[in-house]
Amino acid sequence: MSKLNEIQDIEYRGEFVYRVTFDDGLAGEIDFTPWLDRGPIFEVLKDVDVFKKAFIDGGTISWPNGADIAPERLYEILEQTRDESAP
Repeated sequence: MSKLNEIQDIEYRGEFVYRVTFDDGLAGEIDFTPWLDRGPIFEVLKDVDVFKKAFIDGGTISWPNGADIAPERLYEILEQTRDESAP
């Protein structure tokens, strides 16, 4: 069974972007805008003041209203970004 990587640090970067760092060192900025239209739980995150209240819970990014995103999906996004920027 493979180990799931966990988010170790988040840093708000503006608008709907956080810099996300995983426990293995993979890091990068993720724009969470695509999630804001994915149902009522994410709707309140359109308010930047609410969006900025993210925290790490269970190895992933979460918000006080119960919204969270699977860490494996976020890891995949950062891997794709890294691969696209490779020479």
